Amino acid sequence: MIELSACVGLGANLGDTRAVLSAAYAQLQQLPGTCRHRCSPWFCSAPVDAGGPDYLNAVACFDTTLSPQALLEALQAIEHGHGRERPYRNAPRTLDLDLLLYGQQQIETPTLTVPHPRMHERAFVLLPLAALLPDAVIPGRGPVSTLMASVAGQSVWRAD
Repeated sequence: MIELSACVGLGANLGDTRAVLSAAYAQLQQLPGTCRHRCSPWFCSAPVDAGGPDYLNAVACFDTTLSPQALLEALQAIEHGHGRERPYRNAPRTLDLDLLLYGQQQIETPTLTVPHPRMHERAFVLLPLAALLPDAVIPGRGPVSTLMASVAGQSVWRAD
């Protein structure tokens, strides 16, 4: 099977966010059919369209032979294992794993949209993605380096 690069957004704003995101990244590294894992630096951001504490965010990319649906199911299982609940849209969360990119594919199914439909509007996604893959292109949207200008006013900072 052909390996494709996948990019996953990691975020959390409840509990020990750094420990949870580190554990989630370690779990991504253990997924079957994945290799060449890399993770961006950590970034903090204020919640978007919601309340609650600030988020800690990162982007992880890796090659995978998992199908997009199988990868989504694995991400949701990791979230569930960290106590993720979905009481309402944009609720604070212990862990959020979003499948952002799957190669250069554009996917639209009842359960999955790739590229992630709002990633091009979110500095907390674009900044870590650009830090990891400066030449990344979001299919149907363009180069991340160009999209960065449209999110320049959003409050996101490095969490060194």
